[in-house]
Amino acid sequence: MQWLLLIGAILTEVTGTISLRLSDGFTRLVPSLIALTSYGIAFTLLAQVLKLGMGVGVAYGIWSALGVTLVAVIGAVFLGDTLTWVQIVGIVLVIAGVAALELGAAR
Repeated sequence: MQWLLLIGAILTEVTGTISLRLSDGFTRLVPSLIALTSYGIAFTLLAQVLKLGMGVGVAYGIWSALGVTLVAVIGAVFLGDTLTWVQIVGIVLVIAGVAALELGAAR
């Protein structure tokens, strides 16, 4: 259950971040409302993940690594952002670091 909640938290946080970009500095109503609502849902879901016992370092590490990766890819594919090879290597390193956190977590 906690993994599904964490995936939901990540996806809603990514939705919020992309909407934040589309809100044009909170000057566009609909993307602004989506961003604020998405962040509220994301943090609520993350709080439930932590309540169910997942370690904060692991949960936040997974959240941030997958969130950064998804936002970077969505930005590059749909929003015209650049994604250099150095940035791609950086993303891979972040994911590897979070994998090490998860694998090293005491069970």
